[in-house]
Amino acid sequence: MNAKCNAKINIGLHVVAKRPDGYHDIETLFYPLPFSDYLEISASGKDSFEQTGTALDCPPEKNLVVRARDLLAGLFDLPPLKIRLVKKLPSGAGLGGGSSDAAFALKLINEECRLGLSTKELQKLAAEIGADCAFFIENKPVFAYGKGDEFEPCGISLKGWHTVLVKPEVSVSTAEAYKLTVPKAPGFNLRQISTSNISEWKKFVVNDFENSVFSQYPEIGKIKRQLYGMGAQYASMSGSGSAVYGIFDTEPDLRNVSFGKNCTVLAGVFN
Repeated sequence: MNAKCNAKINIGLHVVAKRPDGYHDIETLFYPLPFSDYLEISASGKDSFEQTGTALDCPPEKNLVVRARDLLAGLFDLPPLKIRLVKKLPSGAGLGGGSSDAAFALKLINEECRLGLSTKELQKLAAEIGADCAFFIENKPVFAYGKGDEFEPCGISLKGWHTVLVKPEVSVSTAEAYKLTVPKAPGFNLRQISTSNISEWKKFVVNDFENSVFSQYPEIGKIKRQLYGMGAQYASMSGSGSAVYGIFDTEPDLRNVSFGKNCTVLAGVFN
C-alpha cells in the first residue's frame, strides 16, 4: 500500500483563548496543498522503518509514522510491517507534514491489515498523535476550532488556483510563537470566508502569529511582501511558520525571483 501524504495550509488563524490544559483554542481553515511526501507500507518478515529524502532532526523512533504504527500495535495484533517514507516536504514550516505522514500511516495500516476502523475512529486515534493530524484522515477543507482538532465543513474551493510556497532556512518554534501571541476574540468569522472574493481576503483574513514571528524573523515577512509584489491575490504565513504561501489566479513567473539563501520554493495548482 502506498500514498502521497500532502501538506496543508492555514487560511487565517486566530488564537482565541488559553485553555486550562495548557493548550490554546484556535480558529482556522485547513486546506490541502498539492505537495506531498510519499509513504509505502507492506507486510514483511520483520518490522522496519526507512526514511529518505529531506533530513529530519529526530531519531527514527520519534518519527510520527512510527508513533502511528505503535499506536495501532497497542490496540491490534499487527503483522510485521515494512515502512518506507520519502520525505519531500520541508519540516518546521507550519504545513503539517509530519501529521500528514502519521494520518496516512494510520489509513494505510488500517487497509493493509484489514482492521476495519471507521473514519471517526481513525480521526480519534490521529488526534492522539497531533492536534492537526485528524484533519488528514478525510483531507478536505474544513473550519477547525478547539485545539485544531474539531472540524466543520467549509464551502471554499481553490481548485485551479495557483500557489507558490516558500520555506526559508529558519524554523519557528510553535511553543515560542504561542508565548508571544496574546489571545483575543477574532475580528472576522472565518466561517463566512466563502462569501468573499479571494482578492479581498488580505483586508480581513489574518494569521495572529505573523506580528510576533515577523518581528523576530523579518525575512519571513519579506517573503510575504514579495509574493504580493508578484501578483498574489492573497499571501500568508501558514500556522506558526515559517513557510509562506501565495495564491495566484494565473501561473506566476519564478524565473528571476530570489526569496533568499537556502529557501525551498514549491509551485503548483490546487486540486
